[in-house]
Amino acid sequence: MTEAPAETQGEALTARQQAVLDAVLSLMVERGSGLTMTAVARRASCSKETLYKWFGDRDGLLTATVQWQASKVRAGNFDRQKLDAGALRESLKRFAVNWLEVISSPTSIALNRIGVSQAAARDGNLGSIVLANGRFAIGKRMMPVLEAGREAGLLAFDDTETAFRTFFGLVGRDIQIRLLLGDPLTLGKAEIARDAERATDQFLTLYGTAQNDPGRKTNNA
Repeated sequence: MTEAPAETQGEALTARQQAVLDAVLSLMVERGSGLTMTAVARRASCSKETLYKWFGDRDGLLTATVQWQASKVRAGNFDRQKLDAGALRESLKRFAVNWLEVISSPTSIALNRIGVSQAAARDGNLGSIVLANGRFAIGKRMMPVLEAGREAGLLAFDDTETAFRTFFGLVGRDIQIRLLLGDPLTLGKAEIARDAERATDQFLTLYGTAQNDPGRKTNNA
């Protein structure tokens, strides 16, 4: 699998490169897996030479596209040295809202459908690209928040990966699989906000300490 150049990852992308990756996403929504460098160049109004210069090859372009989509999932800003219960809760909620907004978008649904299809058929690298630069990358971005919460005495858990997977599951529930299988599920901003709030409360019930919630008598590690 080709790694995308460092300058094309996340916020390091230029506005023009972002527009190219948005063109890739729109083509995936419209055409599915039939993506070519020629089609991207035409849609983005640039040359194939520019695409190869920026992204290396088709796998590099796909990697950058997945990274660009995944970069929209953020945990919010927080001061690790001064993290309190309010800031932790806000960071968790921000992540949950961002992730639900991203996975329910037509672009993410199309991207994941193609990735799953190619992985099942062992046709192309998009499945592994989505896994490495989507779920695993998002986990690495979120885990420092959980670890900071533990260091501040606000969370209690033994394994960061397990804690993240729990939160990930509470936020996503069955939403992504339903969307991938064609359920016409519509998530508005208000519903996403409620779901994010609920998932955060549930996670803090499982892993929050008495310091996080003064009314708590016990906590689960």
